[in-house]
Amino acid sequence: MTDSEFERYVRLYRRNVFAAALCLVRNEYDADDITQEAFLRLYRYGGTFSEDEHVKAWLIRCALNRGKTMLGSGWRRRSLPLDAAAEITYTDSAYDGGSDLLKLIGKLKRNNRIALHMYYYEGYTTEEISAILGISTGAVNSRLSRGRQQLKALIGDERNVDNGLQGSVR
Repeated sequence: MTDSEFERYVRLYRRNVFAAALCLVRNEYDADDITQEAFLRLYRYGGTFSEDEHVKAWLIRCALNRGKTMLGSGWRRRSLPLDAAAEITYTDSAYDGGSDLLKLIGKLKRNNRIALHMYYYEGYTTEEISAILGISTGAVNSRLSRGRQQLKALIGDERNVDNGLQGSVR
């Protein structure tokens, strides 16, 4: 891979890879590290790709694998987050405006959050997500369905809080 090809891929897919990593780890500093590592792996990769979309999927898969490794590390399991970091904020330009919906998506379970992100924000089909994550299409559909249900419940909770109905029976 030439330097100009690599730079082109960085310009094309940096935001996508960062967003996928951020969706997984919910920490912009870790997501930035994961993004850099994914692109470093691309630079060192000796194989070829049939098309640009394959490169994007490969990079996202690398980022998700690295993120899972990071989340499963012994240090991370034994450490406690800082109280000040309790509220995750999205500062990458892909998330400008701090959308309330993105904050709610950030509260979903990891697998559902990743599936929703890849489907709605990256534009992948369920078959493509299945191939990237190495799970069945049915599992992807289940994660999307559960994620939508969780999101609907969170939106309902937010509306109740906004209307002063917190703690009321639904």
